[in-house]
Amino acid sequence: MTLLELEDVTAFYESVQVLDGVSLSVPDQGAVGILGANGAGKTTTLRAISGTVRTGGRIVFDGKDIRGMRPDQVAALGIAHVPEGRGTLGDLTVRDNLRVGAYLRKDRKAVDTDIEYCLDLFPNLQDRITSNASALSGGEQQMLAVARGIMSKPRLLLLDEASLGLAPSTARNVYDAIHRLRTESGIAMLVVEQNANLAFTLVDSATVLETGRNVLTGTSAELRGMDEIRRAYLGG
Repeated sequence: MTLLELEDVTAFYESVQVLDGVSLSVPDQGAVGILGANGAGKTTTLRAISGTVRTGGRIVFDGKDIRGMRPDQVAALGIAHVPEGRGTLGDLTVRDNLRVGAYLRKDRKAVDTDIEYCLDLFPNLQDRITSNASALSGGEQQMLAVARGIMSKPRLLLLDEASLGLAPSTARNVYDAIHRLRTESGIAMLVVEQNANLAFTLVDSATVLETGRNVLTGTSAELRGMDEIRRAYLGG
């Protein structure tokens, strides 16, 4: 079953067009990557889905056309966006950041259970549970951003550059936790990532964007085997 489908999506910042007919789909419980150079339109694709840029084309989530919806309406349908730059609330504690992620939920007892799950998923956060987010390391802030996203119990997680600015070992730890989350929860994921080696440990397939257009789509195994992908994204 297809959970998310984009068909000929365009996107604009004021009069500047950034996406020019992007199409992709994410299966229910699947994970799909978006690769591309800086400025290719990767982040804008996620913003188009979450309703923060002006768009054209079709964006269908769970059979419902969501193009033109407000970001809060999109979130209420079950889409959580973890943006580049983390966006944690620095003046709030780790625990309060997690509670903010669950602000649309009414099941208070289950929220407490899910906080404990997030702390098990990211043990570093357990040690910093009463610390303000501003006091966390970059890696811990990224862990908190992902954890806060999953506190809404989404069906689809939009992940934007989860490894950006992290030491290689920390980035691997973050991706290991995200992989465990996918295995245990079945949350579908759309993953923007510069580090294609990390992305391919998580996603089943990927699409490559250039100047706002799809130029290549395939399974992770197919893309790994292409010389142009190895040269551009895998350091080969």
